[in-house]
Amino acid sequence: MEGLMLAQVLRDLGSLLPARHLGWAFPDETTSALLLGGPDGAVLGNLVLSYRPPQPALFINRERLRGDPKNGFQRYLAARVRGELLHVEQLKLDRVVALHFAGEAGFIDQPPARLLFEVTGRNANLLVLDEGEGFTGRIALAAREITGSRNRFRTVRSGGTYTPPPPYEKFDPRTMTELEAASLAALPVVNWRDRVDGLGPLLSAELARRANMTLGQAPGDHWPAVLAALRSLVADPSVSEGALQGGAREAARAEKAASLRKLLREPLDKRLTLLKNQLGDVTRAEQGVELAAQDRLEADLLMAYAHDVPAGTPQVTLPAFDDNRDVPIALEPQLTALQNAEKRYTRARRREDVYERLAEREESLRAEFQAAQERLGRLDHADLGELEALAAELESEKPEKSAYGARFTTPTGFEALVGRNNKENATLTHRVGKSLDWWFHAQGYPGSHVLVRTGGKELDLPDILYAAQLAAAHSKARGSSNVPVDYTRIKFVWRPRGAPAGQVHYTDQKTVFVDGSLPD
Repeated sequence: MEGLMLAQVLRDLGSLLPARHLGWAFPDETTSALLLGGPDGAVLGNLVLSYRPPQPALFINRERLRGDPKNGFQRYLAARVRGELLHVEQLKLDRVVALHFAGEAGFIDQPPARLLFEVTGRNANLLVLDEGEGFTGRIALAAREITGSRNRFRTVRSGGTYTPPPPYEKFDPRTMTELEAASLAALPVVNWRDRVDGLGPLLSAELARRANMTLGQAPGDHWPAVLAALRSLVADPSVSEGALQGGAREAARAEKAASLRKLLREPLDKRLTLLKNQLGDVTRAEQGVELAAQDRLEADLLMAYAHDVPAGTPQVTLPAFDDNRDVPIALEPQLTALQNAEKRYTRARRREDVYERLAEREESLRAEFQAAQERLGRLDHADLGELEALAAELESEKPEKSAYGARFTTPTGFEALVGRNNKENATLTHRVGKSLDWWFHAQGYPGSHVLVRTGGKELDLPDILYAAQLAAAHSKARGSSNVPVDYTRIKFVWRPRGAPAGQVHYTDQKTVFVDGSLPD
């Protein structure tokens, strides 16, 4: 229902108030019907509140409706909302309605209450509020609890304070002036609802029909015809069959666009975060090159002055090659000077290899990051056609299922790939795996590389143990018990320069111990 339609229902209902409360009926789990009676004892009909998303409705029904409460909210509603229906009000011409009840004296007195109906499509809700005025107050009970994970703008929680939908500024069609209408002359009729309260897709289509225009046509000098049609809608917001079909089609497209927009936002946000982290890796690798240069300098000095370094010393100061300064060098006392030097050379090579590998991808990463930002930026303003095209683009960019490795599925549904030879090990680790995927290998045993493709997500313990068992079972430790298996992110695994396929170094690993048999 749209704002002007609700206003018409409330006008019709207002002429019957105050009305006696003759009892609640509940035809189904999301429909409540209040039987109303007049002061002379006549039955006025049922006020029906249907709050099933995405098409809630409020209307008066003259038929007899029955049904006991189907859930806890309906039982609370029947017990708590009692007494005469005194008056009803609408928040501007928004799809939010408040019904005020007088309460009832009895064996257990029921104080006055408000019933708040949000006739808002997918977010439709029915709430019992404590006594008060307007559209604020404490929520006694809500038919649907709305948390921050479902709606980032506001929450609806029983016991909390009710917050109306976000405020907006639009022209009120009931008091709209010619000057205000003339200011909209350049807008297509379909866009008047963005500036005029109470209009939605259906009434926009009806407005165009009554003004003898198409939805996409701008009134121009013919804005008086649209204003006259708008005033007729205020008096009678009924919709003709042709406009109903066109408006329903547009409403369906708008609903589909909103759903698709929400569906696309999550992968785009994740992609942007992943690329930002990968660019951060490049920056850290650049810093690592500077540290590598320092490591090489210290290693060269240790090699040159090895005979001058006392055994077991934790620190030594050696003269630099190219100037008169002294270079302090921290040592591992249990190692010789030459061993300390070799350790620095190894660390420097590792840092240089990491930087070389990441630097090759930096340009493409920055281009992908900019493209992801642009996509996310145009998401809010894209129409259905653009959203569908974007969805097709994203679908086409999904990585194809790997032709390499034996394929398994972890307990929570991630794909696990097991290399069957050195070539497949190298391909899985260096080509198929993404930086935040997980890599497993039996510690100290020749064997398969196991790649778990998570798209950056963390692994639960059952997944870790499953993948570790795959690695142990596809290694020389197969059949053994208590096999140590290392695992880390792919970004911490690299191939040493000149090493054969399948040979890698890795850091930042953790270790688990599992049986060397295939998991169930």
